[in-house]
Amino acid sequence: MVSAAVQEATLALGVELSEVSHTFAIDGKALPVLDRVSLSLAPGEFVAILGPSGCGKSTLLRLIAGLEQPTSGHITAAGATITGPDPSRVLMFQDPTLYPWRTVRANVGLGLEARGELRRLRHRVEEALHLVGLDGFDTAYPHQISGGMAQRAALARALVNDPGLLILDESLGKLDSLTRLQMQVELVRIWRNRGFTALLVTHDVEEALLLANRVIVVSDRPARIRADLPVPLAYPRHRDDPELVRLRREVLEQLGLDS
Repeated sequence: MVSAAVQEATLALGVELSEVSHTFAIDGKALPVLDRVSLSLAPGEFVAILGPSGCGKSTLLRLIAGLEQPTSGHITAAGATITGPDPSRVLMFQDPTLYPWRTVRANVGLGLEARGELRRLRHRVEEALHLVGLDGFDTAYPHQISGGMAQRAALARALVNDPGLLILDESLGKLDSLTRLQMQVELVRIWRNRGFTALLVTHDVEEALLLANRVIVVSDRPARIRADLPVPLAYPRHRDDPELVRLRREVLEQLGLDS
């Protein structure tokens, strides 16, 4: 049974992007990546971003996480300008990036340890492990667990910080198909349980439609928003739902893949 502490609602963050552009300098030449992107994420929303490979989706996530500053434009979280990383905004990558010399429990508690809060908040590690279904694997090392379990550990490491915004950069992309389906279900369950805001970049159209309240379709580089599509379907969702099939066709059309 999930403890009362885990069941408490997270303070979800609202995010606002206003005319955000970003440019990289490569070999002395300017490479525009984002072009005047404006986007609002309501607290507690689950938003998915789809677009061509290399169009700037991951860059957008890094800007929201505070790992980089935009060339121009403005990004706020809960009304405050994002100037750097913060535990309330956690970015989860495609690879679990677990330290091989640390146990699962030690990996999950890494953020709390780095902030000097592990002793005070140690209970959060146990709660996060339970929430992602890793009971009994806390003393295992990364080489002793499957890829899906490693990704669960990475998710627990993100959740232990009690984020108001969980940012997922193709975080399920390297899992086998069955494990990916399981993780999709778990991710929705945890998001609904915790109440945080979620932002997912994926190349899987069905995954976006199964998980998100809204799907944002962006263009090729430099990325611009081409479509902002609501997904007004109840959970759990099914791939053969006629409305989901219709939305899939609409998204593919926006991506230029309808043929």
